[in-house]
Amino acid sequence: MKFADLHLHTKYSDGTFSPEELVLQAQKAGLACIALTDHDTVEGCAEAATAAAAVGMEFIPGTELTAEHNDTELHVLGYFLDIRNKKLLAEIAKFQAVRQDRIHEMVKRINAQGVPLQPEAVFAIANCKSPGRPHVARAMVKAGLISNVDEAFERFLKKGRPAWVPKTKVSAMEAMDLVHQAGGLAVMAHPGLNRTDDIIPALVDAGLDGIECFHTKHSTATAERYLSIADKYHLLVTGGSDCHGFSKGKPLIGTVRLPYEHVEKLKAKVAQRAAAVT
Repeated sequence: MKFADLHLHTKYSDGTFSPEELVLQAQKAGLACIALTDHDTVEGCAEAATAAAAVGMEFIPGTELTAEHNDTELHVLGYFLDIRNKKLLAEIAKFQAVRQDRIHEMVKRINAQGVPLQPEAVFAIANCKSPGRPHVARAMVKAGLISNVDEAFERFLKKGRPAWVPKTKVSAMEAMDLVHQAGGLAVMAHPGLNRTDDIIPALVDAGLDGIECFHTKHSTATAERYLSIADKYHLLVTGGSDCHGFSKGKPLIGTVRLPYEHVEKLKAKVAQRAAAVT
């Protein structure tokens, strides 16, 4: 049997692997197909595609967008994206600018706590267009301002802590439309983490293509529940480890092994939609 991992991150958002390192790890895990879903960017997709092709691995270009519906946060995974699509790139650039502004605000709040962190130190650690809280935490550790990443989150960066800054989110409908106009499929990420069951019917009506049933933090019972929901609403099924490299301990890549038949169904949907357009 062939398997896929369709939820992976690299250094182009909050992971630690380069795209080439990610492919190497996927190869070691015996995966036949991977998707790169960095937050609010497709920056690493071309590199990952080249690396995957070199080892005969199938690659799906993607992204992960932070969205909301009726004040409920959810993450929208976009798959099979045209990474040169002008509207996609323009909108992603806006999301990235918001992320960068958020870093400045977090650092300002950390400074107000008497901790002399500089925003430039965070951006140097991030070295990408989509910086996030993990980069702030790593910069604090590197500067000797805190002992480890977990302490940074516990004392400053978690929700309710002094440097917590909420994300600016697009509507789920806008996120799905953006994915669709770039030729992709829109999938709800890790619904068990966001507790988004009640909004699934509305998203289905608005064009949701699939749901991530298998995830590192989904129990077997949770996965079964979302498989039932996928069946009820005729949604495609995806799954992935949500690997961030070494940022959260041992790399998770390959710990969620999605049977390749689900990739085939995703590809069939993309082909069907493309045929309908032409």
